[in-house]
Amino acid sequence: MRIELERRSRQSNLFAIVSPLLALALTVFFGGIMFALLGKDPVSALFSFFIEPLLEVWSLHELAVKAAPLILIGVGLSVCYRSNNWNIGAEGQFIAGAIVGSILPITFYEWTSPLLLPLMLVMGAIGGAAYAAIPALLKTRFNTNEILTSLMLVYIAQLLLDWLTRGIWKDPAGYNFPQSRSFVSEAVLPEILSSGRAHLGIIFALIAAVAVWFMMRYTLKGFQVVVLGQSERAGRFAGFSSRKMVWFSMMFSGALAGLAGISEVSGSIGHLQPTISPGYGFTAIIVAFLGRLNPLGIIASGFVLALTYLGGEGAQLSIGVSDKVTRVFQGLLLFFVLSCDTLILYKVRLVFDRARNTASKGA
Repeated sequence: MRIELERRSRQSNLFAIVSPLLALALTVFFGGIMFALLGKDPVSALFSFFIEPLLEVWSLHELAVKAAPLILIGVGLSVCYRSNNWNIGAEGQFIAGAIVGSILPITFYEWTSPLLLPLMLVMGAIGGAAYAAIPALLKTRFNTNEILTSLMLVYIAQLLLDWLTRGIWKDPAGYNFPQSRSFVSEAVLPEILSSGRAHLGIIFALIAAVAVWFMMRYTLKGFQVVVLGQSERAGRFAGFSSRKMVWFSMMFSGALAGLAGISEVSGSIGHLQPTISPGYGFTAIIVAFLGRLNPLGIIASGFVLALTYLGGEGAQLSIGVSDKVTRVFQGLLLFFVLSCDTLILYKVRLVFDRARNTASKGA
């Protein structure tokens, strides 16, 4: 007996809509089982993880702070994935954008022009796009797998950031702490409201999501993304270039990741340090798929995944669980999202090998 996946002749539109909600429900259910195995009350633990962070104004601001990079990166990745280009290195592009965007406030730390912040944001986006251009070049020139190259470049970016903040960019007045000079006020993203830390990064994320949704739905470029993603051969017949699409999708997603990086550093941290991300670039992959690769759906899924970060931090204090619980929840969510998506396209069949059974009986 073996298990086979048989492609469905027709896909259920209803299940395609319900699938993310089902994946989320399964994640919560098995998360409750995990808490029970850890010796915690599942109901109170899940309440601390998913509900408690929504009850205070300050925590809603923190939710927006954590959702902003997830939405920005996830929107860019959705364009990549729908074009059948698999950028797994958004974390590296996030860091590259933070580094390039921080050149001005660190190198020219006394400059306080109103142009400083806009230039930082532009340079951050350019830095992320340039870093994403490396796997694009390797794929179009040498047919290198972009999954491997983009992923390996993440570790180069992390080590570069560590070297800079412990070396040439270390604050000389920072008591030997591995961090850069603090940004001047003109280099800091302003807060939206005085009641918390939420800054303009969340506005950038929402604008990007709506703009990309419009591009994908109503423009020729969006049509090219969809056609080449579904069938490269059909795209060539239509006169679309798959090589140009590799460059466009990779650099576009890299630019949004870079913008997220400099927004995070400028709006939430205020300086560069060896670690500026808890893994936003990797978590945004889950955000993109949970949002069905739809920019508007990614807004909702971005807040859901941001809640896992915020709830995980709160659960460490309130019920005394490890910070790894957040990663477990995110991993469960990705597993169930992909599982449900697989069942949309395929049905499971049990196949009994009668010939083998007959031969074994005859022997």
